[in-house]
Parts: sequence; structure tokens; C-alpha cells
Amino acid sequence: SVLHMHGFVDCHCHISAGDFDKIILFNFSKAGLLALIAVAEHAGEFDKIIALSQRFPGFIFPCLGVHPVQEVSPEHQRSASPQDLDAAQPIIEKYKDHLVGIGEVGLDFTPRYVSSETDKENQRQVLIRQAQIAKELDLPLNVHSRSAGRPTIQLLKDQGVEKALLHAFDGKPSVAMEGVKAGYFFSIPPSIIRSEQKQKLVKQLPLENICLETDSPALGPEKQVRNEPRNISISAEYISKIKGVSVEKVVEVTTQNALKLFPKLKLAIRL
Repeated sequence: SVLHMHGFVDCHCHISAGDFDKIILFNFSKAGLLALIAVAEHAGEFDKIIALSQRFPGFIFPCLGVHPVQEVSPEHQRSASPQDLDAAQPIIEKYKDHLVGIGEVGLDFTPRYVSSETDKENQRQVLIRQAQIAKELDLPLNVHSRSAGRPTIQLLKDQGVEKALLHAFDGKPSVAMEGVKAGYFFSIPPSIIRSEQKQKLVKQLPLENICLETDSPALGPEKQVRNEPRNISISAEYISKIKGVSVEKVVEVTTQNALKLFPKLKLAIRL
């Protein structure tokens, strides 16, 4: 039977960010949100994300993973190393039954984070190992690919990854279509309203491969203004405009896509 869905799934957000400590999270559900998928960037926030998911069961769903860029201090970021994953792996193992995905993982070849071929190789190894973990646990990957769209999709395919969400993809539509061929999904943040690249991307992508995200507190409708999960409706409205279909249709299809990609949501969401 066709599920008639009247709510959004935010497929990628950072609500363990200190920003949201003071916001009462269940206010988000009034914004028509069915579920938030909370992603991690490093082992230090894993416990907090799990705790949030336990405080809001059936609403906040955790993904744990090691991001390709690790913060040493607010001024200094570096590429992830295998040691970062060594620290994270036992905690992922401990919480494996709670997870809906492994993330945020990926590649980031932005010049200021990558000073050598070694940095890129470290990132690749960290991603390969996390792709293996996801396969062992039968979980999808929630993927970051800044300035690395083509190598990221290629690596996922080489690793035999079948279930992946490419969040806020910054590459060319032609590269994204390689991901579509592989069965991957692409989530679109509210920053689409100010990004010609994201607008072109959505024009090309089939609706069947699109999910919604906010990436809160980043990628909001306005530059440098804190983004929040309730802004997800902005993504849906803009996609509906580009695709020439109703907002309801966008919500229904993107939510079904999210449930396909993250089947554990089905068990918890009361539709």
C-alpha cells in the first residue's frame, strides 16, 4: 500500500552541535518533521548523539562516523587519520544496534585541509574502512564529498557500497548521475535557494533519488545564519518549483526515499 506521508525527514543534521542545547528539540516536531537523522563528525560526540536519540526515541535517529576533516582547534582543521577511526570503532561497535547509518563519512579535498597526497590517502583509508563497517552492519553511509564528488562516488562503487546518501553534493550534475546509476540518494539543503550549483543538480536528479536535509546548523537559507531543522520546508518548496510538482508530492517521495535508504525508520515512525 502506498504510504501517505505528511511529514519531513531531515536526512542529515548536526543537532549535537552546542547550538541546539538551549532549543527544546521537540519544538521541531511542530514544524512537520517526522524524523531527524543526526550525524556525527568524531568519536567525541558519539555518546551525546546516542543520548539525544534515547531522549527523543522515534524522532531522532543516530548515525555515527568519522568525518574526513577533523578539528584540532577552531582555527585548525586537518584530514582524518586511521587513528581517528581506531578511537571511534569500538564506540560504533558498542552502539551498533541503535544506529540507522554510518556517518558522516567521506572525502574532502578542499586545499586548506589537504596538504599532501598522504592526507588524501588517509581519508580514503578511513572511508574504505567505514564502508566495510557499514556493510558488516548492513547500514547505509551518510556521505560528505566536498571538492571530491567524482573520487567519492568512484570509491563507493569500487567498495561495492549499495546504500548511500550523498549529502549537499557540490559536484557537477553529470557526476551525480553516476551516483544515480549506482542507486545512491542525494539530500538537498535549504541553501539551494542561494546555490546555482544545487539548483542545476536538482534539475537533473530524478525525484526518486532525492532526499531532504538541513545540515543544521550549516547550509541555511541565509549565509552565516544558524540553520535549523524546521527550515527543511524551504528545500521542499524550492525542489517543487524546479521540478514543477506539488510540495506534497516532493514531501511524499522524499520521505519514501528516506525510508528506503534508512529502513530502521519504518519500525519507529508512526505513519
